Amino acid sequence: MIDALSLVPKAGAKQSMKDFKSDQEVRWCPGCGDYAVLAAVQGFMPELGLAKENIAFISGIGCSSRFPYYMNTYGMHSIHGRAPAIATGLATSRRDLSVWVVTGDGDALSIGGNHLIHALRRNVNLKILLFNNRIYGLTKGQYSPTSEGGKITKSSPMGSLDTPFNPVSLALGAEASFVARTVDSDRKHLTSVLRAAAEHKGSALIEIYQNCNIFNDGAFEALKDKQRAQEAVIRLEHGEPIRFGLPGEDGLGTKGVFRNQETGDMEVAEITPENVSRVLVHDANSASPTTAFALSRLADPDTLHHTPIGVLRSVRRPVYDDLMADQLDEAVNRKGKGDLSALLQGNDTWTVAG
Repeated sequence: MIDALSLVPKAGAKQSMKDFKSDQEVRWCPGCGDYAVLAAVQGFMPELGLAKENIAFISGIGCSSRFPYYMNTYGMHSIHGRAPAIATGLATSRRDLSVWVVTGDGDALSIGGNHLIHALRRNVNLKILLFNNRIYGLTKGQYSPTSEGGKITKSSPMGSLDTPFNPVSLALGAEASFVARTVDSDRKHLTSVLRAAAEHKGSALIEIYQNCNIFNDGAFEALKDKQRAQEAVIRLEHGEPIRFGLPGEDGLGTKGVFRNQETGDMEVAEITPENVSRVLVHDANSASPTTAFALSRLADPDTLHHTPIGVLRSVRRPVYDDLMADQLDEAVNRKGKGDLSALLQGNDTWTVAG
């Protein structure tokens, strides 16, 4: 049984960003986008209203995976690609904890790919922050599972031959109940997405475009330059028409997202009096992931032109932690205290004469 009182700070204790900063020296390259994400997360943590002892950060291997050292909470710098698996064990055995996974595009989508998709499909109560810089940073600049085709790196001197993953599309295909995308340098937007993920019960994946200024500098410049971003960034708001671009006479964007009536795909077009009524209204709560998946495909891996950010999907479905606890309770009620020795021996063991 979860003790609700253990989830909140001591009476009268008001927390601040400072309370969630550890005493460890932050050791990322100067200018790394990880600093911005760390500051946003530390600044957001007091909003949870939880005691620091009831928050845990689990990471794998990579630059982003140093994150637990810098959070004044419980945490574990674990094994390459296995953070979702370890976090699953923690979340299901300690449902009084708020469990966060910090991982990178290499850690999560290469060696950790299976662990990630199974945590998402099970809907374990985890909040997964996927830092995507489209490069291997810690091992010094090899192409990653999200690097664009033709990427020239130390491990692909003639250009990568691999088709890159779209992490948001992958998560939606794995039946994730919450999927979002944001950008490291947009603290206001990043914090709003963190807030939405924290309020969600179940698996929440947030892809964070994060700049590696050493090995892949400027990878997301199209989304950060103020002028280019007006034409490139599509901000999704639940219940609102999907409009972007330079503001028109009505103060809203002059471009919109429309559904192709023949293919069902999403396409971008200039808004006119004739088509304004057909601009797609974003429904993050739709039971089907079809539209969210189609929106995720707008982001071209080479140019990033027309890239949706925000919450693409947020739906309710049974949470693995609760389902597992219910099964354990039912088993105890049926048979009383379990007998481990009898379970191991069962009916399928034999004694072999010597």
